[in-house]
Amino acid sequence: MPDYQTIRGISTFEYEEKRSRFIASAAFADTEEAALAHLNRIKAANRTARHNVYAYVLREGGRTRYSDDGEPAKTAGTPVLEAIGHAGLLDVIVVVTRYFGGVLLGTGGLVRAYTAAASGALQQAEIVSMRLVTDCAVTVPYPKFEQAQRMIAAAGAKLQEPEYADAVTLRWRMPAGTEEALCHDLSELTRGSAEVTISKPLYAAF
Repeated sequence: MPDYQTIRGISTFEYEEKRSRFIASAAFADTEEAALAHLNRIKAANRTARHNVYAYVLREGGRTRYSDDGEPAKTAGTPVLEAIGHAGLLDVIVVVTRYFGGVLLGTGGLVRAYTAAASGALQQAEIVSMRLVTDCAVTVPYPKFEQAQRMIAAAGAKLQEPEYADAVTLRWRMPAGTEEALCHDLSELTRGSAEVTISKPLYAAF
């Protein structure tokens, strides 16, 4: 399965047009529940706002959804959705809260304002690449610890802190599908006594 890009955490951006304030909040959301939870937090924090427009794009199932939240059709939710698509991101929700400034913007003005606000929030965000990875672990005797650690690091894995007991347990994360050679080398190092446990593949920043 291919790598993809998303954002880390939450980023915000504010845009003003003819005294109307457009406050955009972009957040990582890898499920519909997470996306709607972020939307509800924004709504709760902006109860007096005229509109809380949103769009989200999820990797799982290619799910997309958007809402104009009372704005004229295709002037709000669609531009926000297109901003996400233009940024090439998945697992993202963008909510744009509008506080009306008393001046009508027209359809063109609304499209420009919602696009600018959503794009600004996404440009402010920290972009991360998500890869299909596995979490692995192995327990080795102390005399083999440092050599095993070097092998794992050389395989392009991200090591965690070792766990020390009667033997040393090493845990690491590596790209899915690249484990076989390392497992073979660790088995040879320990003369077959070290058994590597490998998790099911999952998407994570790597």
